[in-house]
Amino acid sequence: MPKTAYERVKTVRDLKRPTGLDYICGIFDGFLELHGDRRFADDPAIVGGVAMLDGQPVTVIAIEKGCTTKERTFRNFGAPGPEGYRKSLRLMQQAAKFRRPIICLVDTSGANCGIGAEERGQGQAIAENLMEMMTLDTPILSILIGEGGSGGALALAVADRVWMMENAVYSVISPEGCASILWKDAAKAETAAENLKLTASDALTLGIIERIIEENDIGQESFYARIRTMLSKELQILAQTEGLTVQRYDRFRRIGTPIQKKEEDQ
Repeated sequence: MPKTAYERVKTVRDLKRPTGLDYICGIFDGFLELHGDRRFADDPAIVGGVAMLDGQPVTVIAIEKGCTTKERTFRNFGAPGPEGYRKSLRLMQQAAKFRRPIICLVDTSGANCGIGAEERGQGQAIAENLMEMMTLDTPILSILIGEGGSGGALALAVADRVWMMENAVYSVISPEGCASILWKDAAKAETAAENLKLTASDALTLGIIERIIEENDIGQESFYARIRTMLSKELQILAQTEGLTVQRYDRFRRIGTPIQKKEEDQ
């Protein structure tokens, strides 16, 4: 029986689910992490650096939640601050300079909404990512591996291709937050989840993503090998694409227009 929207939300919040670092270790070789935004600090909620994908150098950026309570506290539960988004933008601009493809792994309930983050320019940092990613002249591919919450997720998802894991979700707000605003009752989160159209299937239908990746073997070696193959093939296609930034702009202008053909990873 297919999962409901809220069941998928609970699935991606499972502490045993692979995190960004698991994907990096499983898919890429020789990952070299780079730190700092060159303005304030290093944000452990975003892990980024250079790696090899089937012999090709790529820049990898992942939102990392952590697994244990200690790790999650250190990673701020995968809620990046402005320094995290500035770090990611610095790495993406470096990638464009050296013509390296960019791969982003997104898993966040939303950006850090604390007072300190706002004081350090959270909104501007996210806006700069949205603007700059639209103009980077190098292939960008983003995969939503868990939660895709609001601008915190979109700041790493202005890409030529956006894929989602089968149980991943992508929404402007969490179901609980939506229910609290609309009905003043967070207990109605399940109803909110259905109406938010946050599942991978919904996103594919609306043209927000290009592919759904099945999770039958999630976390296993075969799972990461399958994604590695898909990434390699897609980057080869993007490398031969002319007018990449123009097509990226057009892609986002088309979002919301229902599409007929669905592409799913079988």
